[in-house]
Amino acid sequence: MIPIEGFDKVIPQIKKIHFPLRGKMGVVLSDGREIICPLQKFPSIKKLNQQQRKQIQIIDGIGFTFIDCDEVFHIQQVLGDFKNYKYNSPA
Repeated sequence: MIPIEGFDKVIPQIKKIHFPLRGKMGVVLSDGREIICPLQKFPSIKKLNQQQRKQIQIIDGIGFTFIDCDEVFHIQQVLGDFKNYKYNSPA
């Protein structure tokens, strides 16, 4: 049997968030992948200034937020994998 190549059965974990280019956010995963996202998909982050974006809090490797932002972002929002998105809004 030939093994499957790629990232099969790998649980993504956030290692670092950075802003490599104007209008872009980079999410570095612990397995070596880096996802570059357009900030237009994350308007709450886009409105933060450069200093505010430096105040990142990574939460258990699966989420992140910023000190001056009321929203917590989940790794599934970055990956576009909403079928596995675990957020439950309060009733």
